[in-house]
This record gives sequence, C-alpha cells and structure tokens, in this order.
Amino acid sequence: MTNIQSRHLAFIGGGNMATAIISGLLSQNSTPPQNITVSEPWDVNRDKISSKYGVRTTTSNAEAASGADVLVLAVKPQVAKDVCRELASSWGEKEKSTLPLVVSIVAGVTMGSLRAWLGEGPRLVRVMPNTPALVGEGASGAYAGEGVGEEDRELVTLLLGAFSKVTEWVEREELIDVVTGLSGSGPAYFFALVEHMVSSATALGMPRDQAERLAKQTCFGAGKMLVSQSESPAQLRINVTSPKGTTEAALKSFNESGFDGIVDKAVKAAVDRAEELGKVLGE
Repeated sequence: MTNIQSRHLAFIGGGNMATAIISGLLSQNSTPPQNITVSEPWDVNRDKISSKYGVRTTTSNAEAASGADVLVLAVKPQVAKDVCRELASSWGEKEKSTLPLVVSIVAGVTMGSLRAWLGEGPRLVRVMPNTPALVGEGASGAYAGEGVGEEDRELVTLLLGAFSKVTEWVEREELIDVVTGLSGSGPAYFFALVEHMVSSATALGMPRDQAERLAKQTCFGAGKMLVSQSESPAQLRINVTSPKGTTEAALKSFNESGFDGIVDKAVKAAVDRAEELGKVLGE
C-alpha cells in the first residue's frame, strides 16, 4: 500500500498553502517532521515553520530538492519560471528515476510551462487547492502529466488528503481551469453571498453582530447538510422550499433577477481569466 511515512518531502516555498499541507501531514502522523524540508527565502517565515513544526528549513531550493521523493512547488506564479530553471540546473543530467515527483500548486502555470522550465525528466502533477485548506476543509482538483503512474496518483491523493476533504482527478488539463472557477475561486462567491445577506438583514433593522452570527451558522449548517446527506443540492433546496412560503418567495426573486445567468457568467469569467493567466505566465 502506498504511504508517505518513508518518503522525503521538499516544499519550495513556505507560504500559507505549504504550511497547511505540512500541518495536516504532521497532525495525522502521516510523516515524521525530519522527512520534510522547506525552502523559504524570508527569515521570519522560515523561523516560524521551523519552530512550529520541527521540520528542516533552508534558503536553498536545490538543497531542499536534493534527495526528495516528492517536491511540492508552492511559490508565487511570477517567480515560478526562475525557480523551476534553478531546480532543473541543480538536477543536471541525473537519471529520470532519481528525480522527484513534482506537485505544482502554483496557480495558472500550465503543464507545458512547467515542462519547458523543468525539462523532460521529472513526473509532473498540477493541483488547484482552495483556501479552506487552511482549516483542513479543502477541495482540490489534480491533473497528472505524462508518465505519472497509479502509485504517484495515490501518493498525491494522500498528500492532498492532509488538507483536502475532496480531491478530484481530471483527465484533461483545461479542466483545471474549471476547477479554478468552481472550487478555487468558489469560497469568495460564498463569502460575497453571506456578506450581502448580512447587509440585507441590517438594512431591515437587525444589529450587524446578530445578523453575522445567524448568517454564519446558517451557511455552516447548510454546508454540513450538503456534505453529510446523500441528496443532491437541488433536492435539498426543494426540501426546504414550502409551496407559497417564504423561501419560495425569495427563490422566485432570485430567478427573476437572472440568478442562474449571474452564476454562469461569474464562473465562466474566472475560468477565462485562469486561461489568460496560463498564457501570460508561460511567456
């Protein structure tokens, strides 16, 4: 059975998403801290990671990558090109079998760009996580590049399981952009809806602190119903909508305002922007 326990993991970048993965792995006892090395240029981040998690840290990307079985690329998109070329240079003419499995969580950077910068050697997986990963409730989409085997997929699924409750493998890379529009950007859509629900309640006379508490718990409870019950979102909506009742009146107002079209347009805008970023970042 595939496991992470004996694998050496390198994290290139020690930001929020990298620390979310590390925190999840250690809290689940998936791997010992001595098997994790983090390359991070900022002293304050490096010291925080080292003291909090007990993992090894360095300022050298090449040092972190040396001997790693899995390398998580977790840098900002604008520096990904230089970092990848630095790693490729440090690997030189090493045999493919000695190179790590590279898992990129860099937003917008395509498989083609990663391959151009890293060379033909390493096996590549692209991942699109989302910010609920920071509280252990993430949802991730993953795409496997050429040469990635079933054991690699299992390893990545275990790795992402440290912070994702759901990991979906897509069979075409362009679907990673759809993942971006759905779950990557999705938390912001949700927060915007809650924001406006609270504003509506306060406009009708409710104190803001009360409105926020009620809205937060309502959305938390609804989300828990979504993941804990087998019924579809559509059926759950139907269940709570009594004929000629208050919920039906609200949903009718949504429909009259073109709610379906608003959501379709928003998700499509996020997907289109993800595609644009992939082209720009690859130049």
